[in-house]
Amino acid sequence: MPRPRVTLKLATSLDGRIATAAGESQWITSEASRAEVQRLRAAHDAVLVGAETVRKDDPSLLARTEPAPAKQPARVVVTTRLEIPPDAKMFADIPTAPVIVFSVPRASPARHAIIEAMGARIEPVETGPGGVDMAAVLERLSGLGFGSVLVEGGGRIAASLIDIGAVDRIEWFRAPIVLGGEGRPALADLSYDALADAPRFKRVALRELGPDVWESYERA
Repeated sequence: MPRPRVTLKLATSLDGRIATAAGESQWITSEASRAEVQRLRAAHDAVLVGAETVRKDDPSLLARTEPAPAKQPARVVVTTRLEIPPDAKMFADIPTAPVIVFSVPRASPARHAIIEAMGARIEPVETGPGGVDMAAVLERLSGLGFGSVLVEGGGRIAASLIDIGAVDRIEWFRAPIVLGGEGRPALADLSYDALADAPRFKRVALRELGPDVWESYERA
């Protein structure tokens, strides 16, 4: 079964950081960049994040465009322990767009019951290298009818998808600030020993958005 087309969205400083060492991240990029991200959401079948993104940023993950999209993307959360706050914003909007949570089958039954009671759909998935088996997540999303997925965080999920060759496009928004080595990186470790092993991308577009730069890359 073909997997969905995967687009990775990055919003970083010039040196590839998504937050300060203390975790402050709102807002690194400009309002113009954030508006383009909303349009990217509207153009995809689903938006995917990790549970840590939900806990830290509490996003609705809806596409807030003018006019509103004819159909909102589904919200997909990947977690190993179902550590998702029951008061997360996305649960309040389930009638607008479904929430699908991928978690290992042995996660907390109590949390499982709470999240299902909030209206989310829970899909079992086994662990893989570095966490949840992302290849299995994409295969299941394809089986559910999703043809395109926008990945918005976090760093471990992004790194896992790149490592298995599942990122087809990168949309990278860069702000003209530098956060340094203690800032939080956009990607977790990939640990390639040789340059030849590193996946390569071809830049297909470069635009200015106010103070920011927006680069688009396709897998080479």
